[in-house]
Amino acid sequence: MKLISFTVPCYNSAEYMHICLDSLLTGGDRIEIIIIDDGSSDNTGVIADTYAAKYPDIIKVVHQENGGHGEGINQGLRHATCPYFKVVDSDDWVNAVALQHVLNRLEALEKEGGVDLMVCNYVYEHDDRSLLSTIRYGNVFPENKVIGWEDTRTFAPNQYLTLHSAIYRTDIVRQSGIVLPKHIFYEDNLFVYAPLPLTKKIIYMNEDLYRYLIGREGQSVSEQVMMKRCTHQIEIAQRIFDLYDLEVIRKENPKLGRYMYHEASFMLVIAAVFTRLNRTVEAEEQVRAMWEHCRQSHPVMAKKMRRNFLNFGVNLPGSFGRSLGLAGYRFAHKIVQFN
Repeated sequence: MKLISFTVPCYNSAEYMHICLDSLLTGGDRIEIIIIDDGSSDNTGVIADTYAAKYPDIIKVVHQENGGHGEGINQGLRHATCPYFKVVDSDDWVNAVALQHVLNRLEALEKEGGVDLMVCNYVYEHDDRSLLSTIRYGNVFPENKVIGWEDTRTFAPNQYLTLHSAIYRTDIVRQSGIVLPKHIFYEDNLFVYAPLPLTKKIIYMNEDLYRYLIGREGQSVSEQVMMKRCTHQIEIAQRIFDLYDLEVIRKENPKLGRYMYHEASFMLVIAAVFTRLNRTVEAEEQVRAMWEHCRQSHPVMAKKMRRNFLNFGVNLPGSFGRSLGLAGYRFAHKIVQFN
């Protein structure tokens, strides 16, 4: 039984994509791999077609004009045929043993109606092995037990669900109606956030499934690149903020609403920090405009988020506020080497 559609967006990934694909192929006939060749100018498309010819029952390839990472995910979702959907970036990979455990559990769960969201750990991989760290969720979810949001515990301030940790039921993502923007980075946060109100059955497996490579030159999560693309951060943060009235969700499902509030607020923090790191008058105006947008969209929610501890600190005006935001970022970076 095929269980997970793995989508691998690729742009000029010829140098390293084989590591990703070979790791996924350990899932055998229980998975499908959808390679999205996003208008690459190197041998990415040729390599993808070679893999598809060798594994025709597992791998399919979509060649498209360059639309960015988000359009790669959109295409993968359109072509997915399995009950579950996961994105694996072409420079990342999965652990073979953990993948077998995940597939075994999903296969058993499908006999009982399945789940809407599976959460697994992910590992930051770096050439400097001293920087290796694992993000776990045992403080939030009971292990290997199907639960609802009412059974969850509180996320840590720096902890949230990511593309690396989430395996969604394919129908849940489709029902959310999310279509990711083209040529906008950091859209994966929007992808993870949008289906959350539809998730009723959740399971956490304490498996280090996803291996997230950091430190590669030019990565979208490198500090300098995130500063340069701060307008992308702002756009995604605003889209997340606009998507739902969290006051309504909190009344219907308090713990889900609390988590979504936490994640939306955290996205605004990240956007503000990396914009202000540019240390320009224009950057300060961009942050002010972001908050004005939020005030226009959901005035009450914007006021509450603007005044919470994290946002209050990083958005204080002037050089002191900028320095405080920078200090917070450096502290978080020291704990988890996330770029």
